Amino acid sequence: MPAASASISASSASPDAVVSLDALALARDLIRCASVTPADAGAQDVLGGALAELGFSLHRLRFGEAPDGPVDNLFATIGEGAPHFAFAGHTDVVPTGDTAAWSADPFAASVADGRLVGRGAADMKGAIAAFVVAAARHIERKAAGRLSLIITGDEEGPATFGTAPMLEWLEAKGLVPDLCLVGEPTSAQQLGDTIKVGRRGSLNAWITINGAQGHVAYPHRADNPVTRMVALLAALKARGLDHGSDWFDASNLEVTDIAVGNPATNVIPAQAKARLNIRFNDLHTGAELERWLRDTVIAHAPSAEVVVRISGEAFLTEPGTLSDIVAAAVVSVIGVTPELSTSGGTSDARFIRRLCPVVEFGLPGASMHKVDESIAVSDLAALVEIYDGVLARVFSR
Repeated sequence: MPAASASISASSASPDAVVSLDALALARDLIRCASVTPADAGAQDVLGGALAELGFSLHRLRFGEAPDGPVDNLFATIGEGAPHFAFAGHTDVVPTGDTAAWSADPFAASVADGRLVGRGAADMKGAIAAFVVAAARHIERKAAGRLSLIITGDEEGPATFGTAPMLEWLEAKGLVPDLCLVGEPTSAQQLGDTIKVGRRGSLNAWITINGAQGHVAYPHRADNPVTRMVALLAALKARGLDHGSDWFDASNLEVTDIAVGNPATNVIPAQAKARLNIRFNDLHTGAELERWLRDTVIAHAPSAEVVVRISGEAFLTEPGTLSDIVAAAVVSVIGVTPELSTSGGTSDARFIRRLCPVVEFGLPGASMHKVDESIAVSDLAALVEIYDGVLARVFSR
């Protein structure tokens, strides 16, 4: 895939950089960049500017072409040797939906009643701002080792030109981290209650069944694709995939769209389409489920067209050193013992896990992707302390 990169070196931090850094101010600056995927809208310039002030070397990586690209990505690193710890996240956000339904401009980053409101506040510009302030404190400690940030602009979209090609670039440069923390909004009811140590896999499928159009009064002269589609989907739903495993919920298949597009009441349509998603645990692989899906389709509609996209396999980072470090930092800052979970959707951790142990931890996510997405300002401040505690523990081992 086409790629362009630019490297910018910053050899030393500004004396005033740490003093002037404020997570809330930086989060607001990031939110004011309307970086609806795959647009960057200046978000990585804002982030890169803050990191350059701290002495990070910046590598701007642009991958891909239309329609899913190009995508702007940023790798920032400081220090050398072991350990090499990385924060990972994304600056792109989902669309706002009906802006009139928001209590304030989604990109104004307003603060009211102790909450920061704006698209991306929870998912995940707040966490990125916390990364930077925690990094500033880490730099002051002058600990040995390397700290990096892996930031993509393609997590909320197809995820084709973001973290996956960035990791290939890191491998080629010999910059693979030893441990990684993704700042996704994992907390459920309150900050600190959940650390994600894995995720289920995800398979999307598009099914098209072609028949023969005809008059409803003469069905023997037609071939109704809806009949076969209904039977097919019923058969797929009837199979219980599993009952869950030690670390994962049960796998589930959900039909997400059925389309016929027939405006007439007396016409058998010529075509029926459906779309489905399977979220699967570690008892399955994407390839195995694709084979089962195609075999079932053939049994009901031998000439059907099937397109499958596996966007991630199920994975687990076995509880141990990394999750212990994050949990200890949470307990020390807010006194909450996190649950280790694999629930929820996919994230870019599905790519990173190929190279190193990875967990996810971040702000409460109840409002992410919703109207009036917001975070508590106090949670943002506490997240800085937690991330700082993670760094202190990682680099003192």
